[in-house]
Order: sequence, then C-alpha cells, then structure tokens
Amino acid sequence: MFTGIVTAIGTVTESEQRGDLRVRVSAPYDPATIAIGASIACSGACMTVVEKGGTAGDGWFAVDVSGESVSRTVPGMWSEGAVLNLETALKLGDELGGHIVTGHVDAMGQVVRIVPEGDSHRFTIAAPKALAPYIAPKGSIAVDGVSLTVNEVADQPDGSVHFGLNIIPHTAEVTTLGTRREGDAVNLEIDTMARYLKRMQDLKG
Repeated sequence: MFTGIVTAIGTVTESEQRGDLRVRVSAPYDPATIAIGASIACSGACMTVVEKGGTAGDGWFAVDVSGESVSRTVPGMWSEGAVLNLETALKLGDELGGHIVTGHVDAMGQVVRIVPEGDSHRFTIAAPKALAPYIAPKGSIAVDGVSLTVNEVADQPDGSVHFGLNIIPHTAEVTTLGTRREGDAVNLEIDTMARYLKRMQDLKG
C-alpha cells in the first residue's frame, strides 16, 4: 500500500529486455533501507525490488517489469532516461498524508488542457469510459502515482470523462507533473473506496 505522496524522483538508467523487462532506476535513497523484495511505486505502478546498490543519497534499485505492466502503463515510461515518481511502501504508523493507493494502474489518461490559475495550474485530464463511474468531484485519484483531489467532472458524449485537478507549485516541483504537457499520457488509479462502492451499487441494482 502507498499514499500517493511522492518521496523521490528517479531516473531509468538501464532497460534490458530479458524474459521480462529488467529496469534499473537511480534514486536518492539509501540502499541500506531498501530490502530485496520490497515494493516501490514507480509513477503509480507497484514494482518489486530485485537488486539494489549505490550509496546513501545516490542509490539505485532494479525491478522486473512484466509485459502486462508495460502494456498498462504510459508508453516510454520504462525507457532509459525516463523520469519516475517514486514512493516506498507505507509502514504501520506512517502518516497517511494522501489516500490509500495500491499501485495498480487502472487505465491511461491524457492531459487535454493545462491553464495557469493563480500560482497553480489547472489540469484537465481525459479518462476512458470504464473509469467514469469512479471519478467524482472532491474524490481522490492517483495520477502518475501522485494523490490528487478531483475538482470538477465533465461527462463526455462518448461515455468518457474529463476531470480537473489543481497542481500547486510544490507538487509541480517535487513530482514529474511539473513537466507534463498537453497531449501527454498519464497513469491513473481510481480511489479504492470508489471501486468497492461501485461494486456494491451494481450488486444492489
């Protein structure tokens, strides 16, 4: 489990296709604090650490990315040079500053509009029809692994949905969202509670 509060920015330094894709990520973590087998969310996708090395503040870890994970995440995300939002798994007693995030990407969305709003930027993101019932104003959603609050929702004629987010300067600075541009694809994970509420509603109906 994660909270959607990014703790570091990592860079893919190696990407090698074996049976699965072996990806090495440099990160300002202390490798002594990362266990083999530990979970790290990489731009919203939960990955298992299979190797690690480096020194405190200049560490690296490696993960094996299955074909399923590659197909469900943003194109190019696992290529050398790609920059990732990182979050280590939640520990009992840790502050829950965002919302419960599982690290399972539900779908890819697309940034359709970015406009300045005060010191912040208002993002409008398009999500596919399958996710539309789970996205509600003032609800939570993870975008590239970042916990965010939905400000408004606009259902589209084709059943898809556009939703708005406010990205404050701090969030733009400490995550990859500050480098996103209109037309970019993003990883989306809906709120876990919304998922169960929708299932209960379907069964009642």
